[in-house]
Amino acid sequence: MTPPAARIGVIADDTLQGHLLSTAIRGQGYQVVISTDPENLAAHWLDDSDLDLWVVDLSREDRWQHFLDRLLEGARAPLLFCDGQAPPRNAAHYPRWERRLLSKLLDYVGPPALQERLQSLPPDTRAPIPEPREFRDLPRQDQGRPRRVWVLGASLGGPAAVKRFLDSLPEHLPVAFVLAQHIDPGFLGTLRQVLDRNPSIRCRIGDDGSRLCHGEVLLAPVDQSIRFHSDGRVVATGNRWEGPYAPSIDQLMTHVLEGIGHCAGAILFSGMGNDGAIAAPRLAASGTMVWAQSTDTCAASSQPDSVRETGCVSYSGSPEQLAGQLVEQVRRELSAPGR
Repeated sequence: MTPPAARIGVIADDTLQGHLLSTAIRGQGYQVVISTDPENLAAHWLDDSDLDLWVVDLSREDRWQHFLDRLLEGARAPLLFCDGQAPPRNAAHYPRWERRLLSKLLDYVGPPALQERLQSLPPDTRAPIPEPREFRDLPRQDQGRPRRVWVLGASLGGPAAVKRFLDSLPEHLPVAFVLAQHIDPGFLGTLRQVLDRNPSIRCRIGDDGSRLCHGEVLLAPVDQSIRFHSDGRVVATGNRWEGPYAPSIDQLMTHVLEGIGHCAGAILFSGMGNDGAIAAPRLAASGTMVWAQSTDTCAASSQPDSVRETGCVSYSGSPEQLAGQLVEQVRRELSAPGR
């Protein structure tokens, strides 16, 4: 049974700051059960034994000294004091501010309870896109690096979305995928089995020495980060993924671009948090296409929404629409003169 998400109260003397804090905390998968300013804080809330943490942001502490004394003496839950004004959500440094906030929350209340239910994934009802004639009779990929590598990133609700995306793809798609899915390490093998039922796209776990190949999905391991040689071979680092997420979508995007030398595209699917929002703008600036699942089709949309808010997403759609867009993109590339 999945434990309930941590219950958090927010106190801010600025309405906008309180809204930004509450939105960011909810976006990470925690519950915000109270959001108030100091003047409207009810005394009995401080004695709430079900509250796990107070997040406090006061722009003028000198004005609230009496309130702070009461808070420090009466609050049963721990207090986390913020040390900086939240930037606007569309600011370039907002993702890093939100990531720092999450790191602090992890220290106080641990990770949010976001366990995937892989047994509830949709059944295998494949209705793949018809195979374009440009895909037929393509020469076998040579032993060099794969020509088209796409990074897929997902969190809560991601397995179902990614499965719908893959089920829509035709055979002989000349694309190599690498997937970073936030998941418990014990469920990675089950996820591989579920995704590997697709006869058109093979799915493997990215162990040391394995290689990115067209027509395959490589699952990034959870317990250690991976890098890539220029020919697409995986190098296990033996180090944990950086940041609060595993595997880290931001770090995987960067390692693909640095190791292979190019990344054709990245797609952010359903999820909580903002993983991907730091690296995606850098990839887009290098010519990588960045797409995201549309908000209304996500089980949880804060992850693709956070990447969209950076301004680098050029296409949004349902998993099926994303698959159609990818097929058409590759078809155009193959039919271009002098390809």
